[in-house]
Amino acid sequence: MRVFVAIELDEAVKAAAADVAERLRQRVRQTASDIEARWVAPENFHLTLWFIGEVPDPDVDAIASALQRLSATCAAFDLELAGCGAFPPSGPPRVFWIGVHRGAGDAKALYAGTAAALAPLGFLPEKREYSAHLTLARVKGIGRTPARLIRSVVSETPASCGISRVAAVTLFRSRLSPRGSTYEPLVRVPLT
Repeated sequence: MRVFVAIELDEAVKAAAADVAERLRQRVRQTASDIEARWVAPENFHLTLWFIGEVPDPDVDAIASALQRLSATCAAFDLELAGCGAFPPSGPPRVFWIGVHRGAGDAKALYAGTAAALAPLGFLPEKREYSAHLTLARVKGIGRTPARLIRSVVSETPASCGISRVAAVTLFRSRLSPRGSTYEPLVRVPLT
């Protein structure tokens, strides 16, 4: 089973992010008509804390149990999404995103708590620092358009999506298909 741990967003914030994504898609297309990107469906919007990947079905119960520790160690908080950007920080962009304007420190603390909960199960953190963001699109290729021009269009796209209350962490199952991914919540762990 393919699983990941994420923060779910309020419906109003998801709707605002969908509007930003559509504006960004149009602006990028006007600048780089040959860009190849797979845009995330608004119903799939979330902030990934930890991508676990494929695990045997019996291991999912152990992961869910480990995540229950977050209830006692992590507090609920507000998260504000604002500002667009791209990863990696230089060269051709591979991901377009909306950043976390307020609550980034709390999201990092929640990531650290998730890391502590999953470490005994053998899941090690990535080497790069955690950066809370909402993925809007995964870029496959930018064609002939200069990367700096695309980055400029992305960073200049207005994005203010509002505040979402983070009161739980969700373990999701990811199902891949030619039409894109679908996510099924398996366990929601409330935060204090």
